[in-house]
Formats: sequence, structure tokens, C-alpha cells
Amino acid sequence: MFDRDPEPQRPLWQRMAWLVLIWSASVLALAVVAWLLRQAMTAAGLTA
Repeated sequence: MFDRDPEPQRPLWQRMAWLVLIWSASVLALAVVAWLLRQAMTAAGLTA
């Protein structure tokens, strides 16, 4: 039926680089959200 070759799989290092990039971005986003929450709490007078 369909006579097309599947795309060749990318090298392992490229797939791992994407994994690390996505993980780093999610950790950075979480840190930004935590910092914003802390700033909001401090502005509301909630200090430790």
C-alpha cells in the first residue's frame, strides 16, 4: 500500500539533549512561579 520509508530516528544525544532542555525549562518555570508567590506573600505582609 504505502511504500514510504519511516523517518530515521534521531541520534541518542539529540534526544537526550531535548529531554534535558525540557526538564531544565520546567524547573526554571517552577522556580519563577515559586519566586512570584514568595514576592506576593511578602507584599501581603506574610514574612517568616
